[in-house]
Amino acid sequence: MLNRVYTQGALIRYGVCITLALLFIGMIALFAAAADAPDISAKGMVTMIDLGADRCIPCKMMAPVLKKVKKDYEGRAFIHFYDLWKNRTPADRYRIRVIPTQIFFDKDGKEVYRHEGFLSEADIVAKLKSIGVK
Repeated sequence: MLNRVYTQGALIRYGVCITLALLFIGMIALFAAAADAPDISAKGMVTMIDLGADRCIPCKMMAPVLKKVKKDYEGRAFIHFYDLWKNRTPADRYRIRVIPTQIFFDKDGKEVYRHEGFLSEADIVAKLKSIGVK
């Protein structure tokens, strides 16, 4: 009888240890993923990132707008599209709730504006100018 109680107690302690170890490993993996997430903003240059997906309807509507703005502001602002269905890391890093989401950063890489949904070319240009892009 004593051996059975001792064995059950040892199994419970063993199970708790395994559970805690798995939890710890999961936390390490989560922090490592956040640390490995690329810094999307371009330091020293105003940056606009569009976080979406190439198959979402509003994101598809944004594609030609982003292409034009990227061409028009080449060398003056960094414009980048990130497909979150292909790489989820930026979604976690920037706490994205809706796609598309546009985030604007100043020259120091500090977030200054965030918009969810479709954003017109005129609105993008106005926001870039308000941040200091000429």
